[in-house]
Amino acid sequence: MTAAAPAPSTARARATALLPRLALVLAALLATLFTAATPATAHAALTASDPTDGAVVATAPAQVTLSFSEQVAMGDDSIRVLDPQGRRVDTGELRDMCSGNTVRYGTALHSGLPNGTYTVAWQAVSADSHPISGAFTFSIGAPSATEVSLPTTTAGGGPVGIAYGITRYAAYAGFTVLVGGAAFILLCWRRGAAERPLQKLVVRAWVTLTAATLAMLVLRTPYTGSGRFADAFDLDGLRAVLETKTGASLVSRLLLLGAAALFVAVLFGVYARRQLNPGGAEEDKDTGDLTFGLAIGGAVVAGGIAATWALSEHASTGIQPGLAMPADILHMLAVATWLGGLSALLVALHQVPGIERRAVQRFSRVAFVSVVVLAVTGVYQAWRQTGSWSALTGTEYGRLLILKVALVAVLLGVAHLSRKWTARLAQAPEAPEEAASEAGGQAAAGVDVSRETSPVAATVPADPERAAQLARQRAALESAREKRARDADPGRAGLRRSVLVEAAIAVVLLVVTTVLTSTEPGRAVEQEVARGSRSTAVPDRAVKITLPFDTGGQNGKGSVRLELDPGRVGSNTLHLWADRGDGQPFDLPEIKVAFTLPAKDIGPLPVVPDQAAPGHWTASGVQLPLAGEWRIDVTVRTSDIDQTTVQKTVKIG
Repeated sequence: MTAAAPAPSTARARATALLPRLALVLAALLATLFTAATPATAHAALTASDPTDGAVVATAPAQVTLSFSEQVAMGDDSIRVLDPQGRRVDTGELRDMCSGNTVRYGTALHSGLPNGTYTVAWQAVSADSHPISGAFTFSIGAPSATEVSLPTTTAGGGPVGIAYGITRYAAYAGFTVLVGGAAFILLCWRRGAAERPLQKLVVRAWVTLTAATLAMLVLRTPYTGSGRFADAFDLDGLRAVLETKTGASLVSRLLLLGAAALFVAVLFGVYARRQLNPGGAEEDKDTGDLTFGLAIGGAVVAGGIAATWALSEHASTGIQPGLAMPADILHMLAVATWLGGLSALLVALHQVPGIERRAVQRFSRVAFVSVVVLAVTGVYQAWRQTGSWSALTGTEYGRLLILKVALVAVLLGVAHLSRKWTARLAQAPEAPEEAASEAGGQAAAGVDVSRETSPVAATVPADPERAAQLARQRAALESAREKRARDADPGRAGLRRSVLVEAAIAVVLLVVTTVLTSTEPGRAVEQEVARGSRSTAVPDRAVKITLPFDTGGQNGKGSVRLELDPGRVGSNTLHLWADRGDGQPFDLPEIKVAFTLPAKDIGPLPVVPDQAAPGHWTASGVQLPLAGEWRIDVTVRTSDIDQTTVQKTVKIG
């Protein structure tokens, strides 16, 4: 025996009671995710500096240089060097020292700097649009007290960072609902173009996306710079933003939103009127042509808007950008078609009494195709941004990706239940639904069906208050009739509940996806960890080599013993001993050393050691920025005209 189906009023009461609980759960999840969404970590990271953090150098360096893992954008004020009293000692001119795969920038220092501890503060914008910053200290001669405190906040943080993050969430949500709502109307339920609830949904999504894009453009200067809201009105800063890749993408998005406004006007204007008043065969052909034109035009505009993200964020950096950007565009369109269409279906089920079962069935097929595209592009993106199981399970990006996959799996499970309810609708008698559809069409067309059946509308009194009261009564009757039409079918009520749960999960999924776009990819994190591990692979083993030489002159033969301690990335101490053939110290007129890392196009980095004793030279603070196979060139001069260079390649950890 099967249990009897609950009465429509009972089902409605349960659904109504469920809504506040779902709202509380969603609010808690959103609050947790917003709290956990710390200032965006970016794709680029500082990999080396000269001098290094905490280094003590014997003499004042001529410049300070910074090396990064990926291309960054920097300005003249991006590197600031402060003395112990907090005064700037750099020239304020940025030096672009990039070469090949090496990304390095620097700034010159004033000459004659006294001994003490100096602070280097830097800020940049990575290629995926996120700001990065940091600070470190080095000392000349010996460490000293300093009045400069290292910054505790990172670029993109604080109230401006929170505001910018909120606009990013709003932009993604607006895009999803705008594209998905329009796709639902054109692909699944064309008569929905004339339904006021769907019109409001799509128009509000367009307004949200437009407002969020404008806000991001205005907030970009303080977000990547000072962190002060007042700088949002800096016209020079706005002009500089417009010259960046991100600024160009935001402006392009605004232009495309203008085209989207024209699309929405036609969809809810001419197209909606033709759906309400279908004509003859000729007019049906024109309507079909208009549908085709709207579909093509809408797809182009939607793809263009999606491209504004792909061209300025993670897809545009890293490996295979030429393949990653089209995959990212398809991924975003699939997400929008699925989740945005789901929101449109939910609105239609709750606020439109006459949605046909065929529309639900069509959306089921559209959602299936979207999920397939989503899965294919998602697998590629996951491989590209992680690249290994350790990056998938051991990084924040990987864990968020696992959470996203789990949410998609749960969403597919709930969607399976929705498909069952859809199948039940297909097996139900057609007549009641057609009657509901007809009533919905009359309501959409502005026909007051309550006027024909309710005595309330029999007369129109002259008293304005009485007329307003009757109008409210008619509205209440119409609302009650629509609710009865919606709740008359238990299958439709069950579909509404399952779609509501789908929409709730979709909101959380969209939030997680947005957090992913502002999180450093797992592949980049592992590369940084690998660099760090290589730099400490041999922490206490000095590099010791012996190089025989022969300058060709009289008494020109000997050998050089070289010791580099600790022989790793960072600051090292260099010792050189020169010996004659008989083992006695060789007091050379001149000896020089240079370090070169051919694999990274670094060097030669010259070192001129100071003589500590006859046949013994030393240099402190020898900086090696990266691990790898370094070539050491030692130039020996035994007389005014006799000179030679000997070399040896060693591995620096």
